[in-house]
Amino acid sequence: MSKNKSVITAVLMIFIAAMIGIDQLTKYLIVSSFPLHHGEALINNFLTFYYVQNTGSAFSFLADKAWGIYVLSGFSAILSVVVFVFLIKSVRVEEYLISISLALLFAGAIGNLIDRIRLRYVVDFIRFDFGSYTFPIFNVADICAVIGTIMLIAIMIFLPKKAEKVW
Repeated sequence: MSKNKSVITAVLMIFIAAMIGIDQLTKYLIVSSFPLHHGEALINNFLTFYYVQNTGSAFSFLADKAWGIYVLSGFSAILSVVVFVFLIKSVRVEEYLISISLALLFAGAIGNLIDRIRLRYVVDFIRFDFGSYTFPIFNVADICAVIGTIMLIAIMIFLPKKAEKVW
């Protein structure tokens, strides 16, 4: 690997560590500040920090299954390895926009995997209310994963030649 690619890889690893650190720090602050199912409105009737424990995945999928946490942890671990392999490959072929999207996706997966392994649930706390509708509560790791996924899909749609170099 050339010196430039080594520097890019190091920067991406620092970025990933920072995103995971921010995710874990915000979760720690919420857990230490609020009892379960309590929070504080930042913008009344719109944005609230509200502490919940999610034993499932997005939209609480598999939350009602005792074995769900094991399936989700295994899936997250496998997905993380696959994403990391493609992240390294994207750096090697100098597709840095893909590298950033995969770094975000990896950070999000690892941030929530840490919770699943350590706590057996994921700490969620960002709540948006739109009138009587409450959007599913989420966290910083979820934001990373969603932004990374949207970026990756956009690259595949609008820059398919770049994506082909990585896959």
